[in-house]
Amino acid sequence: MPDEFASQRYIEERVVERPEIAKARRDSLEMGLKPITPATGALVAQIAAASAARSIIEIGTGLGVSSLWLLTGAPEATLTSIDIEVEHQQFAREALAAAGVPASRARLIAGRAAEVLPRINDGSYDLCLVDADPGSVLEYVEHALRITRPGGTVIVPRALFHGRVPNPALRDELTQGFRDLAEIVGAAEGVVSALVPVGDGLLLITKRA
Repeated sequence: MPDEFASQRYIEERVVERPEIAKARRDSLEMGLKPITPATGALVAQIAAASAARSIIEIGTGLGVSSLWLLTGAPEATLTSIDIEVEHQQFAREALAAAGVPASRARLIAGRAAEVLPRINDGSYDLCLVDADPGSVLEYVEHALRITRPGGTVIVPRALFHGRVPNPALRDELTQGFRDLAEIVGAAEGVVSALVPVGDGLLLITKRA
């Protein structure tokens, strides 16, 4: 039988991160944060490039790891990123500057996503990444689909939630929330979705044009 763990390890280890991403990752880990994995980042960048994204929004900034990967794939895009932690966003701002991203193309909004998202117009973005409070993932994805244009994609890292989602015996609220999300979008007629086993799972949801 194939060694799935060896395959995952190989996929992760073959990704070489740019110095500014590697530094943002180290800083994140030192602060107790868990940024998206290198292989997840590489796939996020590929999606951003394939979709020719010009406007990107991110729910959950962290210290900028996912921001940098998104802009790796779409270097001319404008990024909006929402996070409640002002200190984290300052680190992210420094990481983006170190990567040569002009301040005019990276708007970091400090605030609660649940309060910021309702004020954003429908269809404003080409690409949306949702990586914030897991207890609000259903609410955030609902907003993300609304503010993403037809033909655009919503990306949800950690969709397997620490590997708990595939185990039907685990029924806690957070695990069930991610399980419900995958089932809801899988049955929805207005989107095409796929759950990819990279990192801790990456749920991709593209709105039908």
